[in-house]
Amino acid sequence: MAHLGSRRRRALALPVGLALTVSLGFLPAATATAAPAGGGTDAVATDGPKLSYVVNTRGGHSTVTSVKRAIDRAGGTVVTSYDQIGVIVVTSQNPGFATTVRKVRGVESAGATRTAPLPAQSTTDIGAPRALTAEEVAVAAAAAKKKAHPSKGGGTALPPDPLEPLQWDLPAIKADKAHEKTLGSRNVTVAVIDTGVDDTHPDIAPNFDRRASVNCVTGKPDTAEGAWRPNAGESPHGTHVAGEIAAAKNGVGMTGVAPGVKVSGIKVSTPAGLFYTEAVVCGFVWAAEHGVDVTNNSYYTDPWYFNCKNDPDQKALVEAITRATRYAESKGTVNVAAAGNENYDLASDSITDPTSPNDTTPGERVIDPSECLDIPTQLPGVVTVASTGAKGVKSSFSNHGLGIIDIAAPGGDSTSYQTPAPPATSGLILGPLPGGNWGYMAGTSMASPHVAGVAALLKSTHPHASPWAIKALLTAQADDVACPTAYDIDGDGVVDAVCEGGKRHNGFYGAGLVDALDAVRR
Repeated sequence: MAHLGSRRRRALALPVGLALTVSLGFLPAATATAAPAGGGTDAVATDGPKLSYVVNTRGGHSTVTSVKRAIDRAGGTVVTSYDQIGVIVVTSQNPGFATTVRKVRGVESAGATRTAPLPAQSTTDIGAPRALTAEEVAVAAAAAKKKAHPSKGGGTALPPDPLEPLQWDLPAIKADKAHEKTLGSRNVTVAVIDTGVDDTHPDIAPNFDRRASVNCVTGKPDTAEGAWRPNAGESPHGTHVAGEIAAAKNGVGMTGVAPGVKVSGIKVSTPAGLFYTEAVVCGFVWAAEHGVDVTNNSYYTDPWYFNCKNDPDQKALVEAITRATRYAESKGTVNVAAAGNENYDLASDSITDPTSPNDTTPGERVIDPSECLDIPTQLPGVVTVASTGAKGVKSSFSNHGLGIIDIAAPGGDSTSYQTPAPPATSGLILGPLPGGNWGYMAGTSMASPHVAGVAALLKSTHPHASPWAIKALLTAQADDVACPTAYDIDGDGVVDAVCEGGKRHNGFYGAGLVDALDAVRR
């Protein structure tokens, strides 16, 4: 089967202008010595590359304090400590740091978050963004003008934004009908944990929540003005995602799924597009402590596509992010994540992963997806989203798996596979791009924000609902989509994926296609 882009769940083709620069987490090595962790006289080697680590503790504050002392003795430097979840972010040039610290009393697990600073990207979009043509803009504007009508019966219906006719994805989940009832509440915030958000974009600026925005790339929050924005040449991914969720219905550009809620940017990717564990942990903790109601996570955590719990480093990464997602949920946050773009069956007995680690030379390995997890996608409590195209069928690239996929939403597909009805012209998903532009992207990266937007509408309708209640409503209200008789998306006579399950719940669509209209009905 032909695929859009490569078979990596990163930005499966690098976005236009993506800067291929050295990861911030790697610094030049220096030769030095430090006191041993046990307090003896033997020197600790500190002549290795400067790597980042997470150290997960068990016990209370006194345990964290004693572990920090042991970290120092082992040649580590504490970058920051999330005592509320027992996760310490450390850098060290001691090649044996993790092995040494794992033996310290009060340490649950410890591991390096990276292997080397080579460029890669792990967002879950397909292909480079395609900017709108002047002809598409003109066609859309004419269709929007023709469709414009006054509000009926005192409702909140507004004329469509100029580019809204190109957004086949909104009527696919009945978001256009939902907007006639409400655009969502200003008291609800969705955080985009991603590559950064351009809050100066005219479709994002009206709804941007600066207080809930931050740069977490180093693992430590940076609240400097604009730190959450993508720099010149960095990926437009986060900006596109933010607009899909909450682009304002303001007579400019396009319309988000929940155009009346707020959106924030939590930047966690390096200039090379790498999403390391320390940054992701920082992002979830920040969201938890700044009133965020929903997080969107359209990425996997580098450098491992799947993190195997029988590997001590990877086990520590799973533990750290699990603690962070659970903490966010305990504070009232619903976490939504993209399923990935390799057409993998995540419920299968084994998967061949040819891409990990993606910051050095990857090696092919066969993993058990029940033991080796895509994080945060496969973590308990996280809403896992598969992608559909303009015909409502699973996107050619979307990962799937019975018991893994919770729900489905439009993420686009090749127009030759799933062609939208006019006046829409592209089977991809429209979104804003940094610098005041708009363009098309596709991937489960684009499906996840549709669910995050509907979760925000649910929270607007049910402001006192818990995360568990919002998640239950998402799946209960989803429109059933049965498995296809045979899934041959490219029509070459070969089955491209097997869907298991019944109409009400299956491996392609989970509980079904997310429903924005039901979300706004009390």
